[in-house]
Amino acid sequence: MGQILSIETATRTCSVAIAKDGELLGYQDFHSEQYSHAEKLNSMMIDLMKELSLSWGEIDAIAVSEGPGSYTGLRIGVSTAKGLCYARSLPLIAINSLASLASLIDANEYNYRCPMFDARRMEVYGAIYDKQEDEIMKTQPVLVDEFSFLEYLEKGKVAFFGPGAEKCQAVIQHKNAHFDLETEVSARGMVDLAERAYRLASFVDVAYFEPNYLKSFIAGPPKKLL
Repeated sequence: MGQILSIETATRTCSVAIAKDGELLGYQDFHSEQYSHAEKLNSMMIDLMKELSLSWGEIDAIAVSEGPGSYTGLRIGVSTAKGLCYARSLPLIAINSLASLASLIDANEYNYRCPMFDARRMEVYGAIYDKQEDEIMKTQPVLVDEFSFLEYLEKGKVAFFGPGAEKCQAVIQHKNAHFDLETEVSARGMVDLAERAYRLASFVDVAYFEPNYLKSFIAGPPKKLL
C-alpha cells in the first residue's frame, strides 16, 4: 500500500491525481485543444501537493499513462514521470490509457465497455472490456465502419466513450450501441489500476521504458511564422 501520484497526458486533457491505498485524495484536470501539457503539468502537480499539504517525501510511486494517445502528450508525461522517479528513487508504474478511461465507466451498466481515442480520419485506438474488467479485445487501431465491434454488439450492450466516440456515433447504429460523450479522460481513472500494480510490485524500468504509441509518429506541415 502506498501514496501514488498519477499523471495522465495521453489526450488533450492534462490531469494529475494523488491517492493513498487506492483512495483518491485529490486531482486536477485541464483540457485544452492546444495540448498545453508542457506548460501546465508541473504547476498542476505542485498545486495539488500544496492543496493536500503533501511533500515529495510522502510520495511512494509515480504512475503514468503509457498510451496509446498523442505522441507529444505521452512524451511529456513519460519524461516528467521518469525525471521524478530518477530524482527521488521512486518506482514507475505504467498504465494503459484506455484501461484508465474504462475504469471511469460503471462495469455493471453494460455488457462491454469500449474506450476510444481519436486517431486519423475514421480510425480510433480502441479496446474492449467485459463486466469482469478483463480486456477481451486488446488495445489496437480500428478503422470504424458500420460493422465495427459487431461481434460484441450482437451479444449485449456496448458503451462507446472517450475522445474517439463522437465521430463514430453516426456510423455505428446498432441497437446495442450506447454512446457516452460526457465521461472525460482523467488521472482519476488510474487510481485503482496503479494501486493494484503497486501492491504486486509491477513496475517498469525507468531507464528503458517508452510509451506505447501503437503507430509511428508522422509530423504535420510546419506552422507559418507570424
